[in-house]
Amino acid sequence: MIKPQWQQLIAGEAKQSYFKNLVKEVATQRASEISIYPAEGDVFNAFNHVDLAEIKVVILGQDPYHGKDQAHGLAFSVQEGIKVPPSLVNIYKELATDVEGFEIPKHGCLTHWAEQGVLLLNTVLTVQQANAHSHAKLGWETFTEQAINALNEHNDGCVFILWGAHAHKKGKNINQEKHLVLAGPHPSPLSAYRGFFGCKHFSQANAWLAKHEVNQVDWHLPLEA
Repeated sequence: MIKPQWQQLIAGEAKQSYFKNLVKEVATQRASEISIYPAEGDVFNAFNHVDLAEIKVVILGQDPYHGKDQAHGLAFSVQEGIKVPPSLVNIYKELATDVEGFEIPKHGCLTHWAEQGVLLLNTVLTVQQANAHSHAKLGWETFTEQAINALNEHNDGCVFILWGAHAHKKGKNINQEKHLVLAGPHPSPLSAYRGFFGCKHFSQANAWLAKHEVNQVDWHLPLEA
């Protein structure tokens, strides 16, 4: 299901020693019955929906949710039937004030965005259950840095939405003559009131896309999953 350009990127990285070591370590942990999220088949879910050249917006997260059955490979998104996490609750609050007619859904599944060309990318793609940042030094950052570099170089123009200091660092080399970079506080309850609320990143992203004659993102979500 991974789109062809993303397949090419992943295949290239898979030849590198860091990636081989990373995959081996994650597989070893899974085999030892440590619960790893997301499920093996969802690790690269962010790359399944729209290919590199057609990405319109990148929303950068950190690592997957570490609660049971939450993560499914899309940053900030949770599987159907799972309680909406606090950061996503705050994202919905911002959408309700920023996007005309947005109604807060009863679920946290953001696949509708991914299907339109929103890359919901965590900088680390796996995590141990109940152990945030547990895979932060395994090598995923190197891989996702290459994904961001590929977008920077080979995508004709997209919007990078970077929330929090961690994401800001990832955006330092993005060509802002070609792409739009929107940076602000993280939507977590610890920082959302420092400027995330009222940032209007969703409407700003669509205004930029419209200016560049690209179809805007329909940020509205189905009310029921």
